[in-house]
Amino acid sequence: MRFSDLGLLPELISNAGYDAATPVQSEAIPAVLEGRDVLAGAQTGTGKTAAFTLPTLQRLVAERSTGQPRALILAPTRELAAQVSASVQKYGKGTQLRHVVIYGGVNFNGQLRQLQKGVDILIATPGRLLDHVNQRTIDLSQVKTLVLDEADRMLDMGFIGDIEKVIGLCAPTHQTLLFSATYNKQIKTLAGKYLSNPVEVAVARDNTVAAKVDQTFVHVDKDKKRALLSQFIGINNLHQVLVFTKTKFGADKLARALTDDGLPAVAMHGNKSQAQRTKALQKFKRGSARIMVATDVAARGLDIEKLPMVINFELPMVAEDYVHRIGRTGRAGEEGAAVSFVSACEHKLMRDIERLLKLTIEFDVADGFEPHVPFPSAKPKHKSKPKRHGGPRGQGAARSDQAPHKRTSHGKPNASGKRPSRPGQSVSSGGARDGSAPPKRRQSRSQGSRPAR
Repeated sequence: MRFSDLGLLPELISNAGYDAATPVQSEAIPAVLEGRDVLAGAQTGTGKTAAFTLPTLQRLVAERSTGQPRALILAPTRELAAQVSASVQKYGKGTQLRHVVIYGGVNFNGQLRQLQKGVDILIATPGRLLDHVNQRTIDLSQVKTLVLDEADRMLDMGFIGDIEKVIGLCAPTHQTLLFSATYNKQIKTLAGKYLSNPVEVAVARDNTVAAKVDQTFVHVDKDKKRALLSQFIGINNLHQVLVFTKTKFGADKLARALTDDGLPAVAMHGNKSQAQRTKALQKFKRGSARIMVATDVAARGLDIEKLPMVINFELPMVAEDYVHRIGRTGRAGEEGAAVSFVSACEHKLMRDIERLLKLTIEFDVADGFEPHVPFPSAKPKHKSKPKRHGGPRGQGAARSDQAPHKRTSHGKPNASGKRPSRPGQSVSSGGARDGSAPPKRRQSRSQGSRPAR
């Protein structure tokens, strides 16, 4: 559908600069303009922000400003709130509508001064918003459009109580727009409770990843991961790589180690101040830092144009976060690559991802980094019948069905136009690719094998 056919004002269409509408925009924008509640489940990078921002701006333009927020957009993280704010500023240029963004980690009084100047659209994270509510520095009673952006992430982060409190503070009859990267039972329960006869927009299947994201899983021992990561990034001359770790300490430690290896890296996590996080993101986007090492605080809300690759240095504790992490690449129709380093101790987390995505994963093995610790056997250990008087049970040896087989390697193009080698390809001691590039080996798990593509 052409963007000009959605019923938006010419100035908003001009500000957006789009010719064609994405599927979520085609379905959601007309519904929002009609005043309907919307329940939208769509993958990241599908144009969700424009889908709720543009029609909300149009509805506000037609009404008289009161100085108090008439539209509220809730986001789970500071980064996402800041990026939604940037979109509101871009799309709303020339409309005379005022918007304010508030989140933690920055001066409270500075935000208060902005609010006192009057606001039409408020973008906020739940915690800082309720701080202002408790201090009586903001009144939500005139909010007639409430947007819950990345609602599933807010539920994962434990914001359900805050969300319900905010909903109760809005105008008694208000429009609710619930946008979510995944469309699960929790989201449906929340929608059933607070949305009135919503228009349902389901662009993607539940818990899917973008079709153009090439997924690779590498079995490697835990203590060899850092060396493999440095070699993989260095050999392929990769730039703008987003690397995920589980902990804040681990992110800092890995960023320092990569920098020591001659691969400039920055860390992004919740213990960083907002100024530090903003500076790190700017360095990464400008290219002065080739690698950003982040915890799951960055799995949502980071909008980095044409991010080529995401690497899971450690698997997430929650399988759904795998979808969110690799959703940072392959956005808006672009191709992307996701590589996950998996050690034996992460086997259960890997099984959770398999169940979520409904696939059986094959594992690559990097030459020179063959794992010494096998995955636990998928089959139960054999046990002898227990003795009548409670004697110890006998145990058979755990089986390992990890017979590797050959597989020809292939990779995604890098910034230089060359295709990077996968982690399993051999390289010469001088750091350049070995001309023969022997194929890497792939391990298949005992329950069968099917590529994760």
